[in-house]
Amino acid sequence: MIRRLVALDIDGTILTHDGQIPEATHREVDRLRAAGHEVMLATGRSWFDTAPIHERLGLDSRFVVSANGAFTLERQADGSYAPCRIETFDPTAVLKRLRDGLGEAHYAIETPDGEFRYAGGAFPEASFEAAGRECSFEELLGLEATRVVVVAPDRSTEEFMSVVERSGLHQVSYSVGWTSWLDIAPEGVNKATALEPVRTALGIDRSAVFAAGDGRNDIEMLTWAGEFGTSVAMGQAPQEVFDAASSITGKIDEDGLAEALAQL
Repeated sequence: MIRRLVALDIDGTILTHDGQIPEATHREVDRLRAAGHEVMLATGRSWFDTAPIHERLGLDSRFVVSANGAFTLERQADGSYAPCRIETFDPTAVLKRLRDGLGEAHYAIETPDGEFRYAGGAFPEASFEAAGRECSFEELLGLEATRVVVVAPDRSTEEFMSVVERSGLHQVSYSVGWTSWLDIAPEGVNKATALEPVRTALGIDRSAVFAAGDGRNDIEMLTWAGEFGTSVAMGQAPQEVFDAASSITGKIDEDGLAEALAQL
């Protein structure tokens, strides 16, 4: 048997929009794990928001990639997970440029210790499973961050993207699920840059890599996986994600992930 690395996005790939994990997904994940394949999560979520999904799926993967590749954890001897690779940046300039363009919006950062701090009011309900700490916008400046999240619910997608483009930001990706949601990672950091050292540590060949996702923050991961292995875009993904993947499966509410996993 050729052992595979199966890297899965969470929201819109594993989780439905109402926060459920389809039974068919559970069944296929269990089958692959029982066969000896490495099934792991690669998500934009913080570890605190990733851990409940990891547990619900019954995963025990050696690694977990969170914060869009800025935060990689490794399983310890006692079964707990500890950070083994953290990428950070100073979010000050990014936050100031975005506020100049967006004005009132919801701004948040994730710190290297996994704390979620936010300004501009509470984030939309169900955005994060872990409780954060509200603070002033000025208190977000100068902090070390693994990720910046900005939500501007009163802006159209076109207006939001125009502001982002004028801001000249790097490593920007838009998550599916909200009209105007922006995730910003350290420059040069994405899910693919985190998964490549994971693959090397596991000793799995590039041809045995499988990745699935539905958001613009999955594009680099899908491109990387599809170069020698297999990458799958969920059926509800935007065109840019379709273009990055080597194949397309059904939508999240059509058991699209289970359909793709069943081919392995």
